[in-house]
Amino acid sequence: MPKKFLLEHNRPDCIGCGACAAVAPEFWEMNDDGKSDIKSGKSREDGWQELEIEEKDFEQNKQAAESCPVNVIHLKKKDTDEKII
Repeated sequence: MPKKFLLEHNRPDCIGCGACAAVAPEFWEMNDDGKSDIKSGKSREDGWQELEIEEKDFEQNKQAAESCPVNVIHLKKKDTDEKII
């Protein structure tokens, strides 16, 4: 069974630099308000967004997280909730 990961985006603290959308355009897009959004992501009450992703999509989103200058993109292992980045 493929591993599942949770992609999280602290949208309130996003500065809208667009690095994530440049690195991983299949998962990230820029919104009209100048901030980025996870494509097909679910908005939470705290303003964050999240999306469950497959292991095959992990590396691309890890690169997006590493490209973010304000560290608002996080990845967790779904089964253990272990924070990876």
